[in-house]
Amino acid sequence: MTIVGLACVLLGLVAGLLAVMYLLQRRALLAVDDVSQQVQRIAIGGRISGRIEVPSDGAEVSLLATAVNHLLTRVSNGAERDRGTPRLFAELGDRIHEAVLVHRDTILHANRQFASLMGVERSALIGRKLGDLVPPGYAELVNENIAHRLAGEPAAERYEIEMAGLNGQITRLEINSTVIDYDGAPALLVTGVEIIPTQTVQTLRGMTAEDEEQARRDARRARALESLSDAVVTTDESGVIDFMNSAAATLTGTNADFAVGKLLAEIVELVEDEDTTATRATGTHRTLSTGDHAPGTSRRALLLSHRSGAESAVEVSTAPIRSVDLDITGTVLLLRDVTEQRGITRQMSYQATHDALTGLINRGEFEQRVTDAIESGHRGDGHHVLLYLDLDRFKLVNDTSGHLAGDSMLREVAKLLRDAIRDSDTVGRLGGDEFGMLLVGCPLQKARQIADDVCRNVADYRFIWKDKLFNIGVSVGLVEISRESGTMEELLSAADAACYVAKKEGAGRVAVYSARDEARARQTGEIQWLHRLQTALKENRFQLYQQTIVPAYDDDGTGPRLEVLVRMTDEFGNEVLPAEFMRAAERHKLMRLVDRWVVQTTFTAVGRGIIQLTDSHTIAINISAQTLGDPQFLEFVVECLDRTGALPTQICFEISEAAVIANPEHARRFVGVLHGMGCQFAIDDFGSGVASFSNLRNLPIDYLKIDGSLTQNLAKDAVNQAMVTAMIKLARSLKFKVIAEQVEEASAAEVVRRIGVDFLQGYAIGRPKPLLIAA
Repeated sequence: MTIVGLACVLLGLVAGLLAVMYLLQRRALLAVDDVSQQVQRIAIGGRISGRIEVPSDGAEVSLLATAVNHLLTRVSNGAERDRGTPRLFAELGDRIHEAVLVHRDTILHANRQFASLMGVERSALIGRKLGDLVPPGYAELVNENIAHRLAGEPAAERYEIEMAGLNGQITRLEINSTVIDYDGAPALLVTGVEIIPTQTVQTLRGMTAEDEEQARRDARRARALESLSDAVVTTDESGVIDFMNSAAATLTGTNADFAVGKLLAEIVELVEDEDTTATRATGTHRTLSTGDHAPGTSRRALLLSHRSGAESAVEVSTAPIRSVDLDITGTVLLLRDVTEQRGITRQMSYQATHDALTGLINRGEFEQRVTDAIESGHRGDGHHVLLYLDLDRFKLVNDTSGHLAGDSMLREVAKLLRDAIRDSDTVGRLGGDEFGMLLVGCPLQKARQIADDVCRNVADYRFIWKDKLFNIGVSVGLVEISRESGTMEELLSAADAACYVAKKEGAGRVAVYSARDEARARQTGEIQWLHRLQTALKENRFQLYQQTIVPAYDDDGTGPRLEVLVRMTDEFGNEVLPAEFMRAAERHKLMRLVDRWVVQTTFTAVGRGIIQLTDSHTIAINISAQTLGDPQFLEFVVECLDRTGALPTQICFEISEAAVIANPEHARRFVGVLHGMGCQFAIDDFGSGVASFSNLRNLPIDYLKIDGSLTQNLAKDAVNQAMVTAMIKLARSLKFKVIAEQVEEASAAEVVRRIGVDFLQGYAIGRPKPLLIAA
């Protein structure tokens, strides 16, 4: 083939290729044109949900058609959502309690609550302006606010306004507005919260200036009620709630719109505070929420139980609402949440009645429960048993491992004792390692069995502290409480004495205070002395004696003039030595009763003038360590001073240095209060123990009474003279005056005068004499 022929063939191929490319391009252009026409038809008025059909199988055109179809689908979905916006507003608006409307130039939508406030159907509001629904004076302001908000200009988003219903209703609302997109265009979403209940007036246009002023006053009162932190509820004469402020809604766990029109009992349960079963107090709601109550205001403590199960302690005050004619038309309730205060009170009450270490009830609360059981026994309601428990070998734990170990062991023992008794019984800590049990409605035989079980459990208990192992025991004394039982003090003393007998018999023993055991216990004399002391107190078989105290030098008209002493007589009239009955009284913790008898009798004699004293002279009264540790004794003394007429400046109390050391806190309080009232104080038996002036320098003491063991044979004993001289010098530095007691001889009197004491007392001055007091 020639070159020309070859060129012709190539030109033919190129021409054919160009023809094919032209045809393909033409086909693609036709497909694109078809797609363009379909899009135009949809854009002009077709359905957005339509689809583009592509007859060509070209990849590029197919991809273009697919993209357009995706775009149409998204636009169609958006349009569907836009068309659903009004319906969504309608559904949501009817489900909330606030008044809601959508406003553009006019009202486009109003929910059922807004229509109800206006007193018309919703259809009557569509097309009206919000400014048409307010008093004329506010219409222009409302319309301008809406216009500014829609235009995006600064304007108030929240304000209060009175709405005028089309049927003559007036309501005050708090309005909030927000610009939203509604049906494809900006609109204003307006929500309103009712501030005061809707009121009906003759017509909005007919309101006078006085009516408007009254409406404003009503609005202020309503706002004041809403501002209160206390809950306020009002009901009509049938007990139906017609108002509830926000605090009441919060307290009751509801809202005002839901509560109005319902009975109080339908909202909450009100239960008497002492009703631990939390059952509905059927009469409580009727009494509180209706006019069925006493005239005036009443107040009571109740437990408010929510429907959710939560409970609050409330203090409810109620008062009747009266009409102009003084007829009761309803009730106003003021509910104050006192849950926190009640919790604090209960905590303080618990702390006042329970032992901080073991969690058991303390001695004061235990004695009160024993007193209640005694009263029950006197009425014949049943037999009860009192147990007095004293741990064995407890001191060994404290001495070898310290007080932390002892405290830990007491807590564990307390749990053992709690587990050993019934739910109806009581166990308390009486002090130190002593405990008490009160078995209510328990026969003596069963009580003995419980006591034996307690002894076994404690004996089996092993206390481990670090590398040490301790085993302890417990001794138990039982006393039955019945019609013939004595006082609480007598019963505790009897139980303590029985416990003492059990401990003497050996660790882990139980002794019952009964006629049979009493005979056996007489060997120690303890229970016999208990009987004698209790009988002497009951029959008033005590006698006051007096012993003179004189100045060592010239009488300046001040200071103690005599000391009262106490003696006891037995059932045959014979005098009992003080050392005998006082030792037994201290053992059985009856010294408090003896001291109270002495104080009351002495104060009565001073107040009546039987004991003659000048205003500057005093009479000395001994106070035992047991009595000084009694927290109620100070109150008793003050009460006796008030009742008998004795002057505090006529009284001088003598307390031993051992008593001060044993009860430092009680001593400071007792001395401080009474010294401030005018009483004087002397430290008795000073120098007999291991005390020092450092224990006394912080107390307002007036006198030091040197112990008689130092004044005996003072004329011949140079050591005693040196000791007494040193005491006097130290007393002078603390501005104490010094009394020498048990000065038995004239020679001893001369010696103590020479070394500088201020007052003398003893047989050398005068022997004790009976103080005759007429009954």
